[in-house]
Amino acid sequence: MSPRRSKHAAVEPHFDPVIHEPMRLRICGILAAVDEMQFAAIRDTLGMNDAACSKHLKTLADCGYVSVSKRESDGSRHMVRWYAMTPTGRIAFEGHLAELKRIAAGIVD
Repeated sequence: MSPRRSKHAAVEPHFDPVIHEPMRLRICGILAAVDEMQFAAIRDTLGMNDAACSKHLKTLADCGYVSVSKRESDGSRHMVRWYAMTPTGRIAFEGHLAELKRIAAGIVD
């Protein structure tokens, strides 16, 4: 199970341009709600093609926000990629959401 931050822990608001890109924001939202998810489920949930989904997941992985593991799928020897938010990714995502809430509230210091 992925480590999760306490809902009571202070979150430092921080605008993150990597996460802010609309599809990456959606990917982070999906992965923040689960322990891990198969590539195909992410792709299908967002209605993306393989190339676009892979590109966004690679960007998030390169920043250390998501991890990827490959495992055999059930019933075949085909390798399947599983993605999960890293602790760093969770902190970055929570900080980005906190900053968006500040902006929406008109706090722009």
